Amino acid sequence: MKQIYSFLKSLARHNDREWFNAHKDQYLQVKKVADDFAENLLAALAAIEPQAALLTVKDVTYRIYRDTRFSSDKSPYKTHIGIFINPPKGKKSLRYGYYFHLEPGASLICAGNMPGPSRLTKMIRQDIYDNIDEWLSIVESPEFKTYFPTVGSDPLKMAPKGFDKNWKYIDYLKPRDFGAYMEVSDDFYTAPDLIDRLVPVMVQMKRLNDFINYTVDIYEETESSDR
Repeated sequence: MKQIYSFLKSLARHNDREWFNAHKDQYLQVKKVADDFAENLLAALAAIEPQAALLTVKDVTYRIYRDTRFSSDKSPYKTHIGIFINPPKGKKSLRYGYYFHLEPGASLICAGNMPGPSRLTKMIRQDIYDNIDEWLSIVESPEFKTYFPTVGSDPLKMAPKGFDKNWKYIDYLKPRDFGAYMEVSDDFYTAPDLIDRLVPVMVQMKRLNDFINYTVDIYEETESSDR
């Protein structure tokens, strides 16, 4: 895994096609290490989340080439490696999954997904509101907070429309994104017992994902039936 970080640091300093092409063999070695890590993650997660066994390495990894068509940043390559395990449908689903981000100085682990459509966000808020005791039993449990002290990001300044601003737990409904993020050092991902260290983290990630995915599944089902 140290090989990954060494390459990414060099790529960040020389993010151009000439340098990359000259170091293509090195990149292919790094990609092999990353793919092996993804395969080990899938195997470990399958013991916790059996549907992870339905996914392949290709289903959970990304190309290193950036899509620069609509970006002011024309750097051709990503300077991180991301692995997103999202059973059973894969990366394109709105379901919450297990994301592992390797980037020098900015590595993290995330239970969640990109923010979804506004109707889905409203449905998630309603589900948290209706089942606040269950939500609290997850996000406020010592086991969960060991890895994820806070849940959600990009909060609204005011109470979401349709909810009582004086409700005791209104802050739990304000995020636009209900993912849980754990920042880690580069040394975390280079530890020899990495998979063993990740298993208890993934157990806690599954608790959050299961809660949110109940609503996501309903949303995706209704969306497909409306077409």
